[in-house]
Amino acid sequence: MLWAVLRPKLRRVFGNEPTGQRSARSAPLQAGNPCYILNHMVQYREPVLDASFAALSDATRRGVLEQLGRADASITDLAEKFHMTLTGMKKHVGVLEQAGLVTTEKVGRVRTCKLGLRGLEKEAAWIERYRQLWAARFDELDKLVEELKQKEKTHGQQKR
Repeated sequence: MLWAVLRPKLRRVFGNEPTGQRSARSAPLQAGNPCYILNHMVQYREPVLDASFAALSDATRRGVLEQLGRADASITDLAEKFHMTLTGMKKHVGVLEQAGLVTTEKVGRVRTCKLGLRGLEKEAAWIERYRQLWAARFDELDKLVEELKQKEKTHGQQKR
């Protein structure tokens, strides 16, 4: 009974079938079943976001950014701080450099790293869009749960 009431409302809130439910849209491709798969993420290409999130996905690289936020450092200093080989740290710094989050400058035999000129405004805006989307969905879900609690409460009182 409760599931029959919840199902259409959950579809409205989350915009898809509840877990465990299959429809013709999600059925596997079979002969006679015209089903088209469209992956929006494949068509959405923002190389800046891809590079930034790939760079930020590693804890060591996030730590390097935090360290460089305090002061510029050489690759040798960073490697010592993170207990890594120079080659390993060079690879991490290279990923951060490709994302535009770090710049390096070679003076003599020392390569000094500093924070890049590019901030994370695009990334923050992308995250904020999805934060707002999920906040709205959870607000709808809270309303739905409260509505069901009220119905259950009044239904329980009517039985007595």
